[in-house]
Amino acid sequence: MNGAGNLMDFLDEPFPDVGTYEDFHTIDWLREKSRDTDRHRKITSKSKESIWELIKSLLDAWSGWVVMLLIGLLSGTLAGVIDLAVDWMTDLKEGVCLSAFWYSHEQCCWTSNETTFDDRDKCPQWQKWAELMTGHAEGAGAYVLNYFLYILWALLFSFLAVSLVRVFAPYACGSGIPEIKTILSGFIIRGYLGKWTLLIKTVTLVLAVSSGLSLGKEGPLVHVACCCGNLFCSLFSKYSKNEGKRREVLSAAAAAGVSVAFGAPIGGVLFSLEEVSYYFPLKTLWRSFFAALVAAFTLRSINPFGNSRLVLFYVEYHTPWYMAELVPFILLGVFGGLWGTLFIRANIAWCRRRKTTQLGKYPVLEVIAVTGITAVLAYPNPYTRRSTSELISELFNDCGALESSQLCDYINNPNMSRPVDDIPDRPAGPGVYNALWQLALALVFKIVITIFTFGMKVTRNLLCLAACDLTASSCRVQIPSGLFIPSMAVGAIAGRIVGIAVEQMAYHHHDWIIFKNWCRPGADCVTPGLYAMVGAAACLGGVTRMTVSLVVIMFELTGGLEYIVPLMAAAVTSKWVADAFGKEGIYESHIQLNGYPYLDVRDEFTHRTLATDVMRPRRSEPPLAVLTQDTTTVEDVETLIKDTDYNGFPVVVSRESERLIGFVQRRDLTLAIKNARQKQDGVVSSSVVYFTEDAPQLPASNPQPLKLRRILNLSPFTVTDHTPMETVVDIFRKLGLRQCLVTRSGRLLGIITKKDVLRHMAQMMNQDPESIMFN
Repeated sequence: MNGAGNLMDFLDEPFPDVGTYEDFHTIDWLREKSRDTDRHRKITSKSKESIWELIKSLLDAWSGWVVMLLIGLLSGTLAGVIDLAVDWMTDLKEGVCLSAFWYSHEQCCWTSNETTFDDRDKCPQWQKWAELMTGHAEGAGAYVLNYFLYILWALLFSFLAVSLVRVFAPYACGSGIPEIKTILSGFIIRGYLGKWTLLIKTVTLVLAVSSGLSLGKEGPLVHVACCCGNLFCSLFSKYSKNEGKRREVLSAAAAAGVSVAFGAPIGGVLFSLEEVSYYFPLKTLWRSFFAALVAAFTLRSINPFGNSRLVLFYVEYHTPWYMAELVPFILLGVFGGLWGTLFIRANIAWCRRRKTTQLGKYPVLEVIAVTGITAVLAYPNPYTRRSTSELISELFNDCGALESSQLCDYINNPNMSRPVDDIPDRPAGPGVYNALWQLALALVFKIVITIFTFGMKVTRNLLCLAACDLTASSCRVQIPSGLFIPSMAVGAIAGRIVGIAVEQMAYHHHDWIIFKNWCRPGADCVTPGLYAMVGAAACLGGVTRMTVSLVVIMFELTGGLEYIVPLMAAAVTSKWVADAFGKEGIYESHIQLNGYPYLDVRDEFTHRTLATDVMRPRRSEPPLAVLTQDTTTVEDVETLIKDTDYNGFPVVVSRESERLIGFVQRRDLTLAIKNARQKQDGVVSSSVVYFTEDAPQLPASNPQPLKLRRILNLSPFTVTDHTPMETVVDIFRKLGLRQCLVTRSGRLLGIITKKDVLRHMAQMMNQDPESIMFN
């Protein structure tokens, strides 16, 4: 031999970027798991050699907990800052605090010594813009000026938000949960969880929510937390060099995001498990719990709500619920399921229309127009003028003795004797009836405007976005927007209306058989705030299809643990009704709309097709591109890479036998040849590439061969051509496969990729198979 022994073994040492993935590609979960197992085995064996190696192994073991700690601290801090900034900027649209301009309306009046109980929301230090500019607080002129400035501030906030997203971080748009679900399923979207995305998303989230648009900050906080997780993953090679391990961290970060969004650490863990994560081992469950705990503790330390409570809408009801009330609770569940179906279909139809009409060419103008319409219609109604979180909080509240809301304007009977803590049902006063009309108008407004607000974007796919310039009309431009709070607002309004109706029926008709057994005169039988809570859960469940995590989030959100059965009844009913019209929730629908390669574990495949019906190549296609184990030259490999765009190539014994040896990734093959040409002499285009363990003896006149067995996957997943596609789909879901090879008696027949599976499933459901845009 010509001394090729050392030359051929150069790949025994790892070279840069081997085992990595291209942007917009799917990871190989089995490969990542195997690499982590090898890394852990190597660290364990080295730890027995010296004290230093033992310390390094302990640091490696604890690195996961350190990452969780850092994620919790940063996401909790950012959530607290966002909450404080949103409160201040929302109030800035109506006025300013003269004593300290950085105070919100509530904070300004806290510090005032002149605030009275009857006018607790008024104080000399807080002035509306008309009073500050003209000196007049009342009158038509003051109202018009306040109205105009309210609209102006809203337009300014939304314009700043959409401009920052467009110029600096296009990925900082939308809710982010559909993309997070896709990333956690194994898809690579570089930059979506980057530093710029984190910064711009945090800033523009405050601007978007403060503009008064019908959106929330809770969904985007999941994206923010996952950006924090990705940031800290880069500090530890254990996670930065293994995409599978990185996704375990991102699953825990999603739990921390929900924890700080709602003050619900347990609900956050269950949300990550039920709704977001694709792979969720037991170890990730523990670490998610720890990250959610740290995030909640950090948020509680900041105390952004000023009430020394972690929960967003804390309530205290003084009466239990009764079995007969399950009927209106279930009806609210039906309403939630119907609302979820209406919203998903209308929102997806509107988003599709954006893509195919002139609307898609003016995304910034669309955001400004929707903001202007929202502000114009919202200001006259006090229930739509305020922030959605404040609206929900008022709808959830019980009417105690200290409440001054017009929802609590009941007619009191001074002769009625009652315990101190028990406020009986009373006839509704004019304020309640006035509030009912305003709530009815607010319900219609919220239903319509939320459909047009969520998903304000134009996009064909993320590949376009990655390559486009700032003036390209086909790129996505959108402000950060969440759906949790708007959906809860719709349900809370409907629930409060139903609750007041049931309450007045119980008061005026307490002798009816449905009220006779549980509602006596002078008793507090019905709690309208509870109906608002149940309605909020029903509508959120109808839109997202959450069940267990939804119920836990709701009782953590409100502190109403004893009302878990009504919440469960409404959530289950909502899901049943919504599933009757379609299995996909809003996030799955947007995943399908954008063509992301997401294989939902909840989808059922019941068609009687076989692997041979789906595999490529088809009869009309050219034969499968393969490499041979010992007869392919470097020039042949480079030509194959140049002429095709496949992500990998099967390696066979010979083209005649087609006996399968293994599978090699395109990226690894390209990097290996590039490194060989740079680092070693004698590697030329005519050099033979060997994938065997031992190379044959070659004459001295032959060029140096190249051994690439190290990058060869010797155990690719295979199925036979008669394997049912139901089994193949299940394998792809549970193992997170990138591709599998189809064989018969050890002979290679074809290949099935994740994209092929998704296309076949779409075709079986009479959908356009070309809607799956990514490989």
